[in-house]
Amino acid sequence: MISRRTVLIGAAAAVAATAGGIGIAAYELQRPAPPLALVYRGPAASPGCPEAVAALLSSTATRLRVAYVGPHERLPMTAETLGRAAIFAQPGGGDVEQAWPRLRKQAAVVRDWVRGGGVYLGFCLGAYLAGKPGYDLIDGTATQYIGMPEATVSTTRDTTVAVTWRGRRSTLFFQDGPTFRMRSSTPSFVLATYPGGEPAALVTTYGRGRIGLTGPHPEADESWFHPPKLPSDGAIHPELGHDLIETTLATPVPAAPPAS
Repeated sequence: MISRRTVLIGAAAAVAATAGGIGIAAYELQRPAPPLALVYRGPAASPGCPEAVAALLSSTATRLRVAYVGPHERLPMTAETLGRAAIFAQPGGGDVEQAWPRLRKQAAVVRDWVRGGGVYLGFCLGAYLAGKPGYDLIDGTATQYIGMPEATVSTTRDTTVAVTWRGRRSTLFFQDGPTFRMRSSTPSFVLATYPGGEPAALVTTYGRGRIGLTGPHPEADESWFHPPKLPSDGAIHPELGHDLIETTLATPVPAAPPAS
């Protein structure tokens, strides 16, 4: 469906480090700023989705190093790996029921890391996985948008959806993404809504960590569309994805309770 791409971050330096006896994985973890953003790539993600999220992270205003993490990547999805990162992004994929068994073993690692101050970004499937079943990061639920009474989309196939992002109407690529029902006591900021007012993208917190979630795909580029049936006209908006990233990074977290 989506063309795969490779995001090369500091390739020449990494090759030099490997030639000097330092593994690429160790090099990615050890080299200094800018902050490291990890993108899951593996069987729980659809081809092309990790690369699109990596491209979005690589082009946002905050300068970031981007690397992939997963069962077949140089960087494993462990507490040590996450401990060196500022951001962990879970991209789009298939159904939660298929993806979650492949990620369940890492759930506690991700949850502890976010609670301690990490930033989690979830795109479509990644947004579903912020709830249950999933990493259990939000005080609320991620719910299938097409099942809502006011939904303007009824298909699980590739399509587009209208959203209002910070008061401006936009169209984005959409493939069975979620909306969110947050408890009223939970501090959260809704960046975008679907036409019926349901949250389409939001930012919230978990412990000392921050979470940015989107049901539609602001990371989608031209290769995701299928003209003439699904044209890309007016539906490519990386700037909205950048807004999600930057807003999540800038969101204040609750103050830690005083030491007893």
